[in-house]
Amino acid sequence: MGEVSVSGGASSPREDAIRLLARREHSRLELAERLAAKGHCAEAVNDCLDALAEEGLQSDARFAESFVRSRRFRGQGPVKIRAELERRGLGRERIQDALFDAEQGAEGDWFALACEALLRRFTGPGDTPRERARRERFLAQRGFDFDQVRHAMEHAWDEMPDQP
Repeated sequence: MGEVSVSGGASSPREDAIRLLARREHSRLELAERLAAKGHCAEAVNDCLDALAEEGLQSDARFAESFVRSRRFRGQGPVKIRAELERRGLGRERIQDALFDAEQGAEGDWFALACEALLRRFTGPGDTPRERARRERFLAQRGFDFDQVRHAMEHAWDEMPDQP
């Protein structure tokens, strides 16, 4: 199963992988799982993924960069992003590099992103401890760490010098 038949019924691991990669970047682990689910044998999948990586068609570094960018755009913090990348089979060093690169890039730092996420969801810091706790939980669930949550709670509603 998994070999290309003369009638064109089954596809090769490479064809299936290329089809998946045409839609979006995938980690090596994601591709391996998807190809195995299609019935391709483990050896053929590994050979295929090695070849794709060698050709530059599959890259965990490129996947991590794309993934971090898309999650930052959604207002998610580094804790949540890190956990999701680990589930997708990326190593700690690659994850750390992707998170660091995102912070150093045009997107800005995680503290500013936490403030933006809070501003989009709430009009103020809250008048009661219960309201403030709700805002803190919101940020924690979005994947921001304690320091980022504290910073956002203290500075999200500061007057911005570049605003009218």
